[in-house]
Amino acid sequence: MLGWVADRVRDFFYAFFVSLATPIIFCLFRLSLRGRPAARGIVVAPHRSYWDIPILCVAFGPFRRIVFLARHGLLRNPAFAPFVWGFAVVINREDFGLKDFRKTIRAAQRAKWIGIFPEGTTRPGAKPKPGAIRFAELLGLPFIPVQLVPKGSYPPRPRWRFPKVEVRIGEPFTVEELAEGLPPDLPKSERYRLLSQRLMDRILSL
Repeated sequence: MLGWVADRVRDFFYAFFVSLATPIIFCLFRLSLRGRPAARGIVVAPHRSYWDIPILCVAFGPFRRIVFLARHGLLRNPAFAPFVWGFAVVINREDFGLKDFRKTIRAAQRAKWIGIFPEGTTRPGAKPKPGAIRFAELLGLPFIPVQLVPKGSYPPRPRWRFPKVEVRIGEPFTVEELAEGLPPDLPKSERYRLLSQRLMDRILSL
């Protein structure tokens, strides 16, 4: 009961903050949308900037709360910490343990949309990690691919020059669809590496 009440409170404040942010984000990035989100799934997108999260939240709307997986280090940033505590699942990415796993499973059972950035960092050239694939297998949820397509420098360079951004939301697909054509006897590590790369290719093709 307490968990249900806490989720409704988060829904209310999430809708409030996203509603406030919507005109700002639309104005700054002259945002345009293509596609509609599926009713439930794991939202996956390339991670290029900290602007990715508010843009995704605005694109999905105030009443489709995305619960992002957030690395523990973000709590050290006073600007991000309140929002991370309130609207994300905090995990220790470097030492992912049973406690982190249980928190993620509980969040997925209560939330309709889980947000994961496969690279896990905004660092250019980072390889996708297998976490998104593993969560999709464990949770039995499809991926909802999203690509942010800027018309100009993104992240904004200089910081006050915001490019026009189109948010492209693709059709959902499953891990099984990604794995089509892979040899069944692949070592697990190689299978996850190939699936993670296929996932990123699928997102970037939008």
